[in-house]
Amino acid sequence: MAPPLLLAVGRARGGPEAALFEHHNARLRPPLLLRELPEARGSAAEMRRREGAAILAALPDGALAIALDLGGEMPDSERLAALTARWAEAARPLAFVIGGAEGLDESVLARAEHRLSLGRLTWPHMLVRGLLAEALFRAQCIRANHPYHRAWRPG
Repeated sequence: MAPPLLLAVGRARGGPEAALFEHHNARLRPPLLLRELPEARGSAAEMRRREGAAILAALPDGALAIALDLGGEMPDSERLAALTARWAEAARPLAFVIGGAEGLDESVLARAEHRLSLGRLTWPHMLVRGLLAEALFRAQCIRANHPYHRAWRPG
């Protein structure tokens, strides 16, 4: 099975956001395969439409698409571990999708089989890459009973 794909609009040009992603992605087994798509120009609606078309064209056939979207499910770490286990059992290529500064087009959200939110706060789309990689690494650790995740915090 191919490694999970991360389709992300925009090009990381180094800096702390790229380093955060690289740090946590290197810990994932297997690491995410990052494919960066160019940012579009134009009005917000035109940018979303153009970027959405590029995302849809880049999705592998039969991929289980998971859109990072502010309106998506906000699981805790244990729930994300359960979701990743379910996605792995689907035995389909996984593709996480992060839109550009204007967000994801409705066509991408309609294609996605799951919408995932990293919380109610709005995060810069370059930072979301690192946050996602850390969350996925934490989910792997939970599934493997590794002590990285400390579930001791009060509810």
